[in-house]
Amino acid sequence: MAETKPTAAPAAKSSTSVQPKRKGNSISWIAPLVCIIAGYSIWRFIIGSPDNFTVPDPSGGFWPHHKGPKSGFSRMYEGGIIVPILIGAFLTVLTFVIERFLTIAKATGNGNIAEFIRKVQYHLANKNVDSAIAECDRQKGSVGNVMKAGLRKYKEMITNGELDTEQKVLAIQKEVEEATALELPMLEKNLVFLSTIASVATLMGLLGTVIGMITSFAALGEAGGGEAAQQLSQGISEALYNTALGIGTSAISIIMYNIFTTKIDGITYGIDESGFTLTQSFASLYK
Repeated sequence: MAETKPTAAPAAKSSTSVQPKRKGNSISWIAPLVCIIAGYSIWRFIIGSPDNFTVPDPSGGFWPHHKGPKSGFSRMYEGGIIVPILIGAFLTVLTFVIERFLTIAKATGNGNIAEFIRKVQYHLANKNVDSAIAECDRQKGSVGNVMKAGLRKYKEMITNGELDTEQKVLAIQKEVEEATALELPMLEKNLVFLSTIASVATLMGLLGTVIGMITSFAALGEAGGGEAAQQLSQGISEALYNTALGIGTSAISIIMYNIFTTKIDGITYGIDESGFTLTQSFASLYK
């Protein structure tokens, strides 16, 4: 026992196949900032273009007070300063949806995960580890990477005469766990933005609506007669643009978050099945 223990630890650690992926995540703070700036630019210079109003504000500035929108699209401008923030939130959602879609599509690999695992099981049953590794090279993705790391340790343990079967199985299992720990953070990264915006966008929309209603009722108190009723109806209409933008952005965030988490769950299940396949195969074939 005293001689076996020291050799078990190096065997499990000496040849980790998957190395940490040192990639920055600058998009996590650059994208929201750029999207908010883009949202303001769209609100100020496209929606709030002087050509879209019958009475434009010639002074310009950060928030020109144009009047008389010519269309429903330009009326969105009068929803207030919350509108560009909501547009920025919507653009942020689109940015991270595209980023997560590309990342998860890459992590899924080139073929069906279940079919890939069946092919590996077939090669292992025939004791052809090299062919199983070749399948991992063709599959790629997170499941392929984890399986390949486990197969390399699997191949190493076949020729290892110092450890017993149980220790070899534990070494393979540890290699799979280490590879899994390096793959999962990449899959879940930046999903927090979608979940956060899903909650915050609705609240921001309601805030814009409340601000618009306060402004509308304040104008109602200053005016009288039919003009007051007209101003109130226009103000409520403009305020509700905030609610529409907030709810729409939140709905897209929730839908895409659920789609991505479902895909990640499928990949995670494939990784778990890969580890189970390797350990069970080794335990049954190399007793």
